[in-house]
Amino acid sequence: MKVLIVLALFALSSAVMSAQPDQTQAMWDDFTAKLAAGHITQDMLRPELPQLREPLMDFLNEIRSSSRPEDWAATPELHRVGNQIIGIVSLTQKDGTKGQYCFTLLVENSQWYFRHVESIFIRLDQIGAPPVSLFPDVSEAQKAWMRDEIRLTEKIRVYNLLIKDHDRDFALRFFDDGEGYALQARTWVPTVSPEKAFVLFLCWEQANLLDSPVTLQALDDTSAVIRLTPRWFQLYKRTGHLRQMVSEFDFRNLFETVWQDRARAAGWSLLIEYGQDNNAVFRLKR
Repeated sequence: MKVLIVLALFALSSAVMSAQPDQTQAMWDDFTAKLAAGHITQDMLRPELPQLREPLMDFLNEIRSSSRPEDWAATPELHRVGNQIIGIVSLTQKDGTKGQYCFTLLVENSQWYFRHVESIFIRLDQIGAPPVSLFPDVSEAQKAWMRDEIRLTEKIRVYNLLIKDHDRDFALRFFDDGEGYALQARTWVPTVSPEKAFVLFLCWEQANLLDSPVTLQALDDTSAVIRLTPRWFQLYKRTGHLRQMVSEFDFRNLFETVWQDRARAAGWSLLIEYGQDNNAVFRLKR
């Protein structure tokens, strides 16, 4: 009799469980419908840090404006990880190309809340059983972004500490590395004049070491023009935490102070002009 009762209870519980559909897809569909319609509100956000609420809302608005209806109609890759829903989708970006995005929704009391979105994520869930020596990778451009984000975050942390303990001018001068940068250019590009070596090394560094778009538009013995898209400003715009750490004025001031010191050490005067889409033009004169 006890066995029959247990079996009956098990059958009943199984029936109840099967009658309760998985809400993961339904919650994802509700989130994407509200996002596409521009109906995400501040109360629907539960970021990792409260100060990320505004930047994340900006990112969602950017994604909504560039993505297309057919992007959201495609079948997403969904994962349920604890109390979170992970949704991976391919979305149209501002330049018309497709990019992979990973959204995180937090589930509380059967209600979803938007938590985070990333365009860089590592598929370490796809490795085999240990021992493992090879791991899934990301693109070279993404790794360059990750390295710069780590370095720049640490630099701003130090900058803020120096301002607190000293003053803004002391903090800016701490990062002056012009003499060393000019020395690198002279020794690593020895077959041209030191002044031209600085310009050419700058372009090489941006293109090959930092993976940033750069164009040398003009170069002679007394002048040079370089057009570049430094990742410095892209990072400030697209990462939520940097805007919380430092003002845009201080961020740009630090960038300009470093490059002015480098140009001075190489015998150049530098004028920096800014254009659209985080472009900058370096005009160098001797």
